[in-house]
Amino acid sequence: MDRGRRGGGGGRHRSRRSEQDPDVRLSKALSFALRHGASQLGLDMSSDGFVSVAELLSRPQFRAYSLADVRRVVETNDKQRFRLRPRPGDGRLEIRANQGHSVQVDDLELTPVVPGSDNVPSCAVHGTYLRHWESIRSRGLSRMSRTHIHLSPGLPGEEGVVSGMRGDCSLAIFIDVSGALQDGIPFFWSDNGVILTPGDAEGRLAPRYFARALRLTEPRRELPLEPRGGVAGE
Repeated sequence: MDRGRRGGGGGRHRSRRSEQDPDVRLSKALSFALRHGASQLGLDMSSDGFVSVAELLSRPQFRAYSLADVRRVVETNDKQRFRLRPRPGDGRLEIRANQGHSVQVDDLELTPVVPGSDNVPSCAVHGTYLRHWESIRSRGLSRMSRTHIHLSPGLPGEEGVVSGMRGDCSLAIFIDVSGALQDGIPFFWSDNGVILTPGDAEGRLAPRYFARALRLTEPRRELPLEPRGGVAGE
């Protein structure tokens, strides 16, 4: 009986996957390959995170797609997750993810945030989910397996906000960037307007850098902060 129920559920999941927009499937496959799986797929990644589009499309996971498909996904992605360029020297097309890597990419062409300058963001928000709040409130944010903690320059839907937070996040944590900069924690702007920080030496942003926390689901309200403790993050 239980096996039958599990089998039926699996069928429903397979049906949903088969009905998923092909561009969404390609975007997810690109995200994995360019952020995490280049080595696993046998792709040669440059120091600035680019891989050959031709090599990428030769892999079994991408043989159903064309160069036109890749261009379309890059150009229409609402979060501007990817970037295409002609490779210096021979002009062959390359692609990279703008951020979100779990592999170390040394030359992502990030713009450092300079303390006291005009490029210090007036707003920097980390989006997450209410179920993680108790842990984060007491222990802080962690970059976890990624190279950076991602911050948005505003809430989803606000003018000029392209990426940096999932649209279904139920909790927004506003970060005191100036205070963290004063303590030596670096911040950067990515090509698509996401604010990135590796955190402190342990890869974290402690609760003392939380300016406020906002519940995004109804009833929308401020949540109390407890700016003391260790580290966690989602």
